[in-house]
Amino acid sequence: MDFPFKTTLSLEPIIAYWQSRENDSNPGVALLARSIGEQVADAPWCRGPLNDLNVLECSCDLVETLMMAVFPPASFAFDISGAVAPFQRVSFYQTPRFAEVLLNSTKHVKQPLNFDARTMDIYMARMVYQLILSKVYGVHLPLQDTIIFTIPDYNIGSYRHYGVGYNSAFVDVRVVGEKPDLSAEQIEHLSHNLHRADLWMELLPPAKFELEGFNILHLVDVTEQEILSELKYDLLERDVLQASDRLEQIQEKLRVLFGRPFLQLGIAAYDEKKKAFVDFGRKINHSFLTKQLNNQDAGSGFRKIYNQLLQDRQPLVISDVEKADLPEDLRQQILSLGIRSTILALLPYGDDTVGLLELGSPNVGDLDEFSIVKVNDFVPLFAVAVKRNSEEIQTRIQAIIKEKFTAIHPTMEWRFTDAARNLLEKIEDGNRNAEMEDIVFHEVYPLHGASDIRGSSVARNEAIQGDLIEHLTLANKVLKKASEFQELPILDELKFYVNKNLKRLRLGILTGDEVSIFESLRTQVEPLFEYLGTNTPELRPVIAKYWSNIDPELGIVYKRRKSFEESVMLLNDTVSDYLDEEEEKAQQMFPHYFQRFKTDGVEHNIYVGASLVEDKPFDQVFLKNLRLWQLLVTVEIARRTAALKSRLAVPLETTQLILIHGQPLSIRFRQDERQFDVDGAYNIRYEIIKKRIDKATVLGTGERLTQPGYIALVYAQVREAAEYMEYIDYLQDRELLEPEVEELELEELQGAKGLLALRVKVKL
Repeated sequence: MDFPFKTTLSLEPIIAYWQSRENDSNPGVALLARSIGEQVADAPWCRGPLNDLNVLECSCDLVETLMMAVFPPASFAFDISGAVAPFQRVSFYQTPRFAEVLLNSTKHVKQPLNFDARTMDIYMARMVYQLILSKVYGVHLPLQDTIIFTIPDYNIGSYRHYGVGYNSAFVDVRVVGEKPDLSAEQIEHLSHNLHRADLWMELLPPAKFELEGFNILHLVDVTEQEILSELKYDLLERDVLQASDRLEQIQEKLRVLFGRPFLQLGIAAYDEKKKAFVDFGRKINHSFLTKQLNNQDAGSGFRKIYNQLLQDRQPLVISDVEKADLPEDLRQQILSLGIRSTILALLPYGDDTVGLLELGSPNVGDLDEFSIVKVNDFVPLFAVAVKRNSEEIQTRIQAIIKEKFTAIHPTMEWRFTDAARNLLEKIEDGNRNAEMEDIVFHEVYPLHGASDIRGSSVARNEAIQGDLIEHLTLANKVLKKASEFQELPILDELKFYVNKNLKRLRLGILTGDEVSIFESLRTQVEPLFEYLGTNTPELRPVIAKYWSNIDPELGIVYKRRKSFEESVMLLNDTVSDYLDEEEEKAQQMFPHYFQRFKTDGVEHNIYVGASLVEDKPFDQVFLKNLRLWQLLVTVEIARRTAALKSRLAVPLETTQLILIHGQPLSIRFRQDERQFDVDGAYNIRYEIIKKRIDKATVLGTGERLTQPGYIALVYAQVREAAEYMEYIDYLQDRELLEPEVEELELEELQGAKGLLALRVKVKL
């Protein structure tokens, strides 16, 4: 819409103001007002409408005198104020700063960058209507929010923000013809529909009103507040620190805030695990300080600077890089980037440091101690953004880890995180087909141990066999009793089936017997029991006895097997809980990879070595310590499981086995199987041995190597046994092991021959 009101520039309102002050109680003001009145009387051109601005310029002395009412001489050089025709864009009187900021060469108001002409017309029309309600109808609506103009600043090649106040005290509203009537309901309706231009124009036609006088525009520089407000909203956006265009926009706003058109912004996140800053602006190469991380020659100088920052926790101001007290290598690196003055500020989040903010300028002195006040205003905003973005990146990395990997052991998590981060960067750089890099840990030492339940398969089969025999016996009693009351051929057929299976089960259980027998009872025998119980009351007691022995959830006799499974569970839980408890302590000795499996017994694997840890040196003493720890734990497992025997419903026993492997190997994460496996053909032999030694027998005797109450230690090289003999000797001295140690040769295993073993009895 075009501006719809007729407006006339006039000095009548300001003349009327001075006339009203001619008898002012302040003698000075009254004297001045009367003097102005005399000047006005001698200048008839200043009365009525003013259509020619040249008249005002030729009579500037009188205009300046009149305008003293609203333009105080004391602040004239500093205020940003101007007088314009009512809601128009041509200024006839202004302060020097107003002309500099808002006017072009023809004294027209510049078009703000954040408003188009139509939006300005709408905004001013809304102000006019509020003025009409106030001066014509005596209805005062709340003022609109202060309007903000974004104005180009050609001195610095940027822009600034100004809050603009429209003072309409010197604008008179004249009604043309009859005043439009407005009811209270219509006024209420208008007040709730300020944005409905059509409604206002219908009830208050613009042709019925004319505006005469002038507006005073007063501007206040609010650049700092606006920039901080914009930064707040910008930095709350998702991934804002990962998008190069968004970082460029933030950098531009900081240039406006400081009035430095060539200011550079750098942001580095602090990685607590790596104890180092990492580049957060890699796509736009703005993080000039963290570039030194990739330059080994400048490493010491860089670390000295950020260690100082971490220690002082105060921004570091370098107004002249060339003359500052900096490590020479770092000075040359920064100067080579064209940076001559800089501010470095930590980004604190609570008690933690989440990052580093870098500001740099190519001009000496552009950034100095006076800049710190502004820096302190926005540092918290960047800290929150870096923290949130770091968390979001970590969430995305964890999503990749969950998608590509299985649950990750804490010791190795750093390596998977690095791999996921590298993949994320490739994807963000446009490589949508990027694949996860191989994850291999070289030169790691394996330890394997197993606590097996001796004869668990036999005990399980005996339990299943006993439950099936009882189940069939109970069914047979019902069928026999039913034959006494009813002669049904099906009863004879079912009795034959039950007796046949009873005879076969007493000779031993075969694979598939459990499923087939249970299925026959469920589908053929038990439906008949329901019929018999309904039609033959005499059979109900024996049928009830049958059902009382059946587990209500499983639908089978579940007594011996329940006792067996509870016994196995108690043994496994005892071993697992103790192993987990001790493993937590072992991790404190030196971080390592640990995995545990429950079957009929508990197995565990350990891998330890320098490549598994990120920032801790590895020494052979840690390996020896873990080996002794494993032996001690195995002794205690043997003692604890033996002590449980009297509490077990089925008197099961455990055997203990340790596989000694003196040479380091490599392990690789198999992404298809989501687990680790040894890497390389030579190392495969270790896996083969590990899977088969639980069935190993002593050469020449056929005796199982593993025996209840004993610990068996399998090895291939004599020198491997020597180390463990020292441990055994130590534990014998502590009276944890019996004095005798058996040195045995083992029968050849498929894929592994020439194995040897030590076997020693545990003092229970």
